[in-house]
Amino acid sequence: MPGATSETVAVMLAGGRGERAKPITLESADYIRSKAVIPFLGRRLVEWVVELCKDQGIRRFYVIAQGLENRSQIKLLLGHGQRHGVEISYSRAGFDPYNVGSGSAFLHNLEQWKLTGRALVLPVDSVLDFSLEELERTHQETAATVTVATVGRTRREVAGKYGVLRTDPAGRVRGFAEKPSAQQLRTLFPGRGDEPLPTSAGMYLVDCDRLRRAARDPQLMRLAQQRLDWGGDLLPWLVEHDEPVAAHRIARLGDLGNVPDYLAALRDVLSGAYRRLNRLMGPPTAGAADCWIDETSLRTRDPVSGTTLTEKIADGRVKIGPGVHIGRHVEVGDDVSLEYADIGDGVELGEGARLSGVAVGDYSLVGPHAELSDSYIGPMAVIRSERGRPVRLESHTAIGDGVSLRPGSRLSGVSVYPRLRIPAHFHVPSGTWLTCSDDVLQWV
Repeated sequence: MPGATSETVAVMLAGGRGERAKPITLESADYIRSKAVIPFLGRRLVEWVVELCKDQGIRRFYVIAQGLENRSQIKLLLGHGQRHGVEISYSRAGFDPYNVGSGSAFLHNLEQWKLTGRALVLPVDSVLDFSLEELERTHQETAATVTVATVGRTRREVAGKYGVLRTDPAGRVRGFAEKPSAQQLRTLFPGRGDEPLPTSAGMYLVDCDRLRRAARDPQLMRLAQQRLDWGGDLLPWLVEHDEPVAAHRIARLGDLGNVPDYLAALRDVLSGAYRRLNRLMGPPTAGAADCWIDETSLRTRDPVSGTTLTEKIADGRVKIGPGVHIGRHVEVGDDVSLEYADIGDGVELGEGARLSGVAVGDYSLVGPHAELSDSYIGPMAVIRSERGRPVRLESHTAIGDGVSLRPGSRLSGVSVYPRLRIPAHFHVPSGTWLTCSDDVLQWV
């Protein structure tokens, strides 16, 4: 229950609608899937967040959920935490109209829950690799009201896309540069060369008592009633009013806010770059380099040859790895090649299929000799590929739930909304969004 405690609690921010991540965040053209429940390596993103925190000793979680989709879907998935062995509480729906920004939402619920001690505020649409113990140590040594978790990014990555923290030698934050241009970076950080610049990971360790006192300032109270985001408003206000804000660099952050970032984060995790998350995935499968394959799939026999996946890997008829995750009861045909791929439960992979840098949702069907690279395939999709007319997907193509592709289709950098039917030999320009049947007919 809320009250004075030496433990750190987690406060998860789930307020976005996932517009940039479409069609991954769509179950149908008019039904948004919360970013928190995006599938990723056999679990939903928010489940990974809970397990990563639980693994480091956090047992109490608070979810600030804005809107119907976020609240109902997260509650349906997590309940009150019994399945994960934790305690989970949710923000009141009556607060939604007053939660004008992530900072405002946090301050309102901080009072509602009467939180004291430390709170770890973190997003639900990212994968993170961090040490809570090290973050707490920095927080204590700097006597900070808020400690900002940061990740290092190159000047090229930062320019025009990310905000940068300006810190002093002691690690205290002295200012912020919001999405500076390349020229502004040269002025703000002269002589830094290729040294990574600190950017916010959207995760903060908070001294709840001190922040609650600061929030009683009349000016901040007015801002919280208008528009108050964590990064753009609350942190700059705290720095300007001499509240100690510190920076602490964490190991990694993978933003899953759009399809290219989702696939990049997937490849990084499957490459072993997220030490804590990789450990939670369990030991790699024996005999397969950097691969996690469920035992049920290793035993599954395909109907053509009648042999198991274990036998095919052993005799070289199937090439698995590096960096492959295969869920339960997956059927894999002969001469299939997989690398840096996340294959969901119940998927069927036809003979001769080639998949690299691909996520395939639960119970999808990938036909023979399909060539899929750097693409997302939603659950229950049907890729009707054939030997003489293979389907080819590449360059961050995203196929929504239940989409059906006919043989010979080739898509590069195309996004397809759920449940659409794509005809044979279908070619559209890269960057095209197919959101309804009229969009499809336009290119037939």
